[in-house]
Amino acid sequence: MGGEIGGRSREVLDVVYRLGEASVADVYAEIPDFPSYSAVRSILRALEEKGLIRHTRDGQRYVYSATVPAGDASRGALARVLDTFFGGSPGHAMKALIELSRDENYDIDYDEIERLIWRARTEGR
Repeated sequence: MGGEIGGRSREVLDVVYRLGEASVADVYAEIPDFPSYSAVRSILRALEEKGLIRHTRDGQRYVYSATVPAGDASRGALARVLDTFFGGSPGHAMKALIELSRDENYDIDYDEIERLIWRARTEGR
């Protein structure tokens, strides 16, 4: 399925995921600083060519939806980040996230992380 996407394409895809399905007008309304309606339409067409979304007709308009569930897409993206930046090591990625949270004042729920680690250990992962 399609290659990497970024910038405006990522914004558009995020709207489609958040809404479940979206028309060009829906996406345009959700991203207030988007340059034009036709730019949204072009990006939706490009995302569809990459196989990331598909459309159905609803009267005169196209309605777009994701081809891959959000959870599957996020796991795939995370796996690529792990491989690319952390040598496939979740531990290295977790260390970077913790350091980032200190530097950028992101909140980390350490209790939740401990529960997830405990569950993974007891399930033999």
